[in-house]
Parts: sequence; structure tokens; C-alpha cells
Amino acid sequence: MSTTQRGTIFQEQAAILQREAFADGQHLLRLHAPQTAAQARAGSFVHLRPDPQRPLRRPISIMRVEREAGWIELFYKAVGQGTQLLSQQAVGQSIDLLGPIGRPFSPSLDRPRPLLLGGGVGMPPMVFLADELRRDPGYQPLVLLGSESPFPFPYQRSGLPVPGVPEGTDGCMPLLEQWGIASRLSSRNGLPGSHAGFVTDLARSWLEALGPERQEVELFACGPHPMLEAVARLAREFDLPCQISMEEFMACGVGGCAGCVVEIQTEQGPAMKRVCVDGPVFDARTVFG
Repeated sequence: MSTTQRGTIFQEQAAILQREAFADGQHLLRLHAPQTAAQARAGSFVHLRPDPQRPLRRPISIMRVEREAGWIELFYKAVGQGTQLLSQQAVGQSIDLLGPIGRPFSPSLDRPRPLLLGGGVGMPPMVFLADELRRDPGYQPLVLLGSESPFPFPYQRSGLPVPGVPEGTDGCMPLLEQWGIASRLSSRNGLPGSHAGFVTDLARSWLEALGPERQEVELFACGPHPMLEAVARLAREFDLPCQISMEEFMACGVGGCAGCVVEIQTEQGPAMKRVCVDGPVFDARTVFG
């Protein structure tokens, strides 16, 4: 069952089709939500009720959609009471959700070498964006993923070369490899095949190794605030456009409560924008200067 909110946001009773649990409280959830799946774009999120007894919703980014089958996949970490309750829901149960919400990423064909950076639970929007980009032969994306928790997939050595990354950085995300999209991993916790450092350090190595092709690069990122700030600095250093997806606590999720506002620099001066509907994707320069 679904109803429409604000014209483009649907309320659906989404049945749990599949769930997987990984180390450090990480969870993958597949939901039957055909209205959301049909309209979602990379950068969209859903605002869901983790338990019938908990009216306060939680925003979670969409990682994958299968429009014909009508499902979406979410990846999240159970850190608070709400997400802990969500992790206890069983296959077959239904979850009340609003979606898809938010302003998505907007790649430019003038920049055919997108560099996608995902950190922790900021990885899902990058997977979704990679899925969209692979359907257009004009793009050659590279995905760099960073995590301090074990990655929610087995170690696999990549067969797709990525010049410029440090020696021994050969691990990839199997799903991206299957799609023919090059990816590399970064972690300070000694995870196999990963660069020993921040994902932005790995990005710097790749950018420094590029020649004239560097002007074909556009950065896209989602992750913790310090990571996004570091990505914005990297984009300024190499004079590259950069879009970031921000994560904020929010109550309504549809622009009514203004509980998720952030200060954005505009041509008219500073302005307060709502992450839920004015974002979550923003030009990094308007957020971090």
C-alpha cells in the first residue's frame, strides 16, 4: 500500500524481502517499495519508522534499486535505539517509509571521469551513483571506499587496473567489479587489500598520477563530516568540481520542521538550507567555502 506526500514522496508499507548482518552492527536490508524504487535517484534517501512503537523516523540512504522488481536496498549501522530496533525486524514484516526524498547527484558529461568517495555508511550513495553511471558509456568512474569497520563484503583482488594507487592496494568491492567499475579500498585498521590511510589520501595518490585527464574529473562524496571537509579541500587543491551528500538528524524529513538546516553560501550571501529537501546533495564549495 502507498500514498503520496508532497507530490513526489510516497508513503509505503515496505515488506522486508532480505536482510544480512555484518560485523560491527552493519546491516543490509532489501525492501519491496515499488513507488520509491521507480523514482529514486543516486543521492535519494528514505525516512522510515524502525518499529511500529517508535513514531520517530530515521533517514537512511538508498544503495541500490531494481525498478522492475520494485525493491530497494539500504545499508546502515545499528548505533542507536531506532536502528537497533530496525535490525531486529524479520523477513516478511513491513516497514513504514517515506521516499524517495532529496536532491540527487547531478554528474556532468563534461567531466567523464567521476571520482566517487564513500566513507562508512556513506558508501551506499556511491554504489547507487556508480550503478547509474555504468549505464552511460560516456563515463569512466572510479570508486574509492573507506571504512574503519570490516567491509560488508569478502576480500576480492581486483582485475581492473587503477594507475596511481599505492602498491598492494588491490582490494575491491565485488559488486562493482562485477559491473566492470574499478574500485579500491582504504582503512586504517589493516583490512586486507586496503590502503593504510584515509580514503582522501588514496584519492590524492590517484589524482596526482593523472596527466591532462585530471580536468575530466568531478568528485562525489558521502561520509562523516570530517571526511567531507577533507574532500572539499582536495577538490579546491586540484581545482575540481565536487558534490557532497550530507547527513543530518531530521524529524519530518520532508521540509516542514526545518530541523536539519545547514548554512550554505549563495550569491546573495549565507542562507539556511534544509538537508532533507534542499539537499542532501550540495556543491562542496557552498558548504565548506
